[in-house]
Amino acid sequence: MNTYISALPKEKKIPRTLVVLGSTGSIGVSALSMLARHESDFKLLGLAGARNIGLLAEQAVRWRPPFLAVLDSKIAKELASLLPRDYAPEILTGPQGYVDMATLDEADMVLAAQAGAAGLPPTYAAAVAGKMIALANKEALVLAGDLIREACGSSGAMILPVDSEHNALFQAMAGHDISDIRKLILTASGGPFLGKTPRELANVTPAQALKHPNWSMGAKISIDSATLMNKGLEVIEAHHLFGFGPDAIQVLVHPQSIVHSLVEYADGSLLAHLGPPDMRIAIAYALGYPKRLPLELKPLDLVSGGPLTFERPALDIFPCLKYAFEALRAGPSHPVALNAANEAAVAMFLSGRIGFLKIPALVKKALDKHKAANVSSIKAVLDVADETMARVREWV
Repeated sequence: MNTYISALPKEKKIPRTLVVLGSTGSIGVSALSMLARHESDFKLLGLAGARNIGLLAEQAVRWRPPFLAVLDSKIAKELASLLPRDYAPEILTGPQGYVDMATLDEADMVLAAQAGAAGLPPTYAAAVAGKMIALANKEALVLAGDLIREACGSSGAMILPVDSEHNALFQAMAGHDISDIRKLILTASGGPFLGKTPRELANVTPAQALKHPNWSMGAKISIDSATLMNKGLEVIEAHHLFGFGPDAIQVLVHPQSIVHSLVEYADGSLLAHLGPPDMRIAIAYALGYPKRLPLELKPLDLVSGGPLTFERPALDIFPCLKYAFEALRAGPSHPVALNAANEAAVAMFLSGRIGFLKIPALVKKALDKHKAANVSSIKAVLDVADETMARVREWV
């Protein structure tokens, strides 16, 4: 397989017109803070949130894009009431509204930063429409990587990774022939519970699991980081982004979160991307590619930063990573079941319905019960996901 990351066509050079899906989440907020320093390089066409209309209204008033999108018509009315009289954007609603925003004719680039499976339909629609996609929604590729790759191949769409690890791989691969690469090495911080025993993990609370030691992230991805499921999803994402099989993808725990990922070449060389744990670096590189946008961040100090250490993940204590590799090897519908079971389990953990260790247990049960299914369309993918989520909820 070939990667769909390549040189940009001349007509898509900066300045470019941008749509942000998930503007009120952590990635969206970071992206807008970065764009504030580079307003001459971008024209903001649309902002899409879900329920946080207070923040979305603030963003809308600041940037005044002609399009906004929210979850439903009731929220749309509330949002409209918060906007000044001299600003009347078109407010799109529901899943179709996000799809419509992702495919606006004027949009050069779509920042896909919605959380979970909800990000799949607009991401796929953007791929069909031939857009440049700055992808922060890994679930889209986990659920339907083959379909999205096929759409990119037909339309000429390009995916630029926003996940810090995949962005690091992208930068470490730049200028090299993909056939010279032996292995992709994804680094994982280990999350807030690195070194803990199963007994210590049995009674952890959502508040404890949300306290990531290095990164500031949304709730769902923070829990995924604590279980190492986030790294498992990133393995599947790397497979679809760069075309490498599971045997050519490795995960190492790197608690300092300074080395964001490495590429091993056929001659034994390792090229790594290093930087402070700040998502604005990956966001800026994806949105500005191939231009590298300056950022006012404190430079990384390798001397005062302490030693950089690496270790193998403890799969017996954090088995979600192992389950992700197994799902990738099993077939195209198994990652759908993996992601759906995890999404349902994480939501129940955050609401206090289940304990932390119940998350991997439910994921394993879902995979054990899953029978290979046809996922040759987006509807089929979402049907499998919905059925799996419903089944997991029933078990609880």
